[in-house]
Amino acid sequence: MKIFNSIADFTPKRQTVVTIGTFDGVHIGHRKIVERLIQSAQSENCDSLLLTFSIHPRMVLESAAAVSLLTTTDEKEELLSHTFLDFLVVHPFDEKFSDLSPRDFVKKILVDSFNVRKIIIGHDHRFGKNRMAGYADLVDYGEEFGFSVEQIPAQEVADVSVSSTRIRKAISEGRIELANSYLGYNYLLSGIVVEGQRLGRTIGFPTANIAVTDPSKLIPANGVYVVEWRYGNQVVNGMLNIGFRPTVGGKTLSVEVHFFNLDKDLYGQNITLGIIARLRDERRFDGIDSLKLQLEADRNTALTLLNDC
Repeated sequence: MKIFNSIADFTPKRQTVVTIGTFDGVHIGHRKIVERLIQSAQSENCDSLLLTFSIHPRMVLESAAAVSLLTTTDEKEELLSHTFLDFLVVHPFDEKFSDLSPRDFVKKILVDSFNVRKIIIGHDHRFGKNRMAGYADLVDYGEEFGFSVEQIPAQEVADVSVSSTRIRKAISEGRIELANSYLGYNYLLSGIVVEGQRLGRTIGFPTANIAVTDPSKLIPANGVYVVEWRYGNQVVNGMLNIGFRPTVGGKTLSVEVHFFNLDKDLYGQNITLGIIARLRDERRFDGIDSLKLQLEADRNTALTLLNDC
């Protein structure tokens, strides 16, 4: 997969089969679209191309606080790199781009820039200024400009349509297993390991304190979680605490992970955790000894859960 950082950077060498969207989360519904995109491109002897954005459109059209992201741009690119997609165009969405009329978007972007032969879209896809156009409009433009259109229906889990909005809600409520069933993988949380107070080390639970690098990234509800980290060629498991550490008088949100069977200085490293399951709420204990006993119980529960996976 070759990545381009703007539409202007891409020059088609042959016709393309295209899909367009934010693809936040790259969930199972998105993957169905990508799978069909690749299949169709191969059968049409074309290149497969996915157009997405480095900035969520709602952050431009509404406000930066309007959207919490399921995936950072780096996470999205990494997830899509495991497909057989030919080209990923990550365009910087801005007001000028948002002002394109549906016809200008089709003519200038899809036809002139991408040399499109076929477009594949999700069931709820909208495009053009004020999101005024949809599937029927694309079909009409296809007849005019000579491309075909295919619409992929919504994907369901337990009779519920999967969407980024549903996944955000589940994660913000701490329902991580439900979110993972919609995503098709363990929810990712990335950041840089920074210096902490080293309190965990004094009770036998050293932690890596993580500064989440993207301020728009959705952080799960406060609590204790089972996580994994792909470190080199191995998978390291651990427990993640998200919260204010009330037992030790914490005042600011903290994200810290204790890895099982790993004794290594991680300061300054970028790490990406996969969040597997939620163990419990964060709560205040009577003292450090009570906290230590609970952490030991949490570790046993986590190891049992991992053995059952």
